[in-house]
Amino acid sequence: MPDWRIRPGKIVCVGRNYREHAKELGNEVPMEPLIFLKPPSSVVWEGEAIVLPKASSRVEHEGEIGVVVGKTLTRVSEEDAARGIRSIVSVNDVTARDLQKTDGQWTRAKGFDTFCPLGEESSQLPDLDSLTVVTRVNGVERQRGKSSEMVFSIPSLLAYISRIMTLEPGDLVATGTPSGVGPLAPGDVVEVEIPGVSRVSNPVQESQ
Repeated sequence: MPDWRIRPGKIVCVGRNYREHAKELGNEVPMEPLIFLKPPSSVVWEGEAIVLPKASSRVEHEGEIGVVVGKTLTRVSEEDAARGIRSIVSVNDVTARDLQKTDGQWTRAKGFDTFCPLGEESSQLPDLDSLTVVTRVNGVERQRGKSSEMVFSIPSLLAYISRIMTLEPGDLVATGTPSGVGPLAPGDVVEVEIPGVSRVSNPVQESQ
């Protein structure tokens, strides 16, 4: 197994970081980054199945740009945060949308096993301001967003999070999803790609 297939110590996610996505769900853009956690046990890799839990009737894809931390970050500046990035990875922040709405907080909706497919880490760190993330379901494009469209930039997110909790080597930050989220069904294949950088593709199946 390649060395990069190691689960992050923690997964810090950012909500509503694209204006159009906030709008499509009827939400306001937050004044500060809206963060939440996914458990490391939700991680799966290329080709492994996303399993739809019986507790939810609507599970949706959320393609995102993921940042893997390369060194300890505690109360750092944006410049130091950028220097602390190890790699960029594709992330699918799979979400049980109905449970997200009914629960109020997002732990259950975001935390099921298989709800965090991760792509392979890039060998070189790309330009953070020129990244694109694309989500396809059964080969049809559903989402496309650019890092330049984020409400809060990648360095500002890392710096903000580091003032709340120490980010450690191997931790993952998922930086938010663009508009176009939608439901997944058994038999679908969902792909999240950061062109030229990282991709992950996963089949979808019902819980046994």
